[in-house]
Amino acid sequence: MAGDAPLWAPTKDQVDAAPMTAFMHAAAAATGKVFSAYADLHRWSIDDREAFWSLVWGFCGIVGDKGASGGISGGERVLVDGEKMPGAAFFPDAKLNFAENLLKKTGLGDAIVFRGEDKVERRLSWNELHALTSRLQQLFLSFGVKQGDRIAAMMPNMPETVAAMLATASIGAVWSSCSPDFGEQGVLDRFGQIEPVVFIAPDGYWYNGKAIEVADKIA
Repeated sequence: MAGDAPLWAPTKDQVDAAPMTAFMHAAAAATGKVFSAYADLHRWSIDDREAFWSLVWGFCGIVGDKGASGGISGGERVLVDGEKMPGAAFFPDAKLNFAENLLKKTGLGDAIVFRGEDKVERRLSWNELHALTSRLQQLFLSFGVKQGDRIAAMMPNMPETVAAMLATASIGAVWSSCSPDFGEQGVLDRFGQIEPVVFIAPDGYWYNGKAIEVADKIA
């Protein structure tokens, strides 16, 4: 029936150039299996979950340490208690840094394209985002922030907020945020539970075409 026809379908060239196709080729090379369709790949991901997710880690270029089990046999553990749901754990011994993975890319290409409600338009390249994140990381370290500490931010959606989150994660600290339109009690209720060592806030923000001051709220 005509009504069952898809609204859009990729061309052969688009399919051939797709990352999923590249992953299917990588899976075939790693396993010796033939993946002629997505359904074949999906079936393998269910039947051999350890091999599938181990390949995903490498194919996606994740920066980190899969860890070792510490047992007699040693080696990495990919899946533990795989038959339990909930309860299954993938890479239970792995360690990675969120910021390190997000900032793998460098160069002059766009990392952030920002459009503010006040008509501000800004672009940050990967190099600029690296530099901004580094400055904030050094600031947090000068405050004595360490792994496991909490940093709270009452910030609007803007490039500096993203960089502050990345700087927090790069140290191994915990990031928590809320919108600056939160009421005073709402901010206290949210952040009071985690006892942040650093609190970040703007002097104001734009909403519905108006500049909203928040200095009194912070004070």
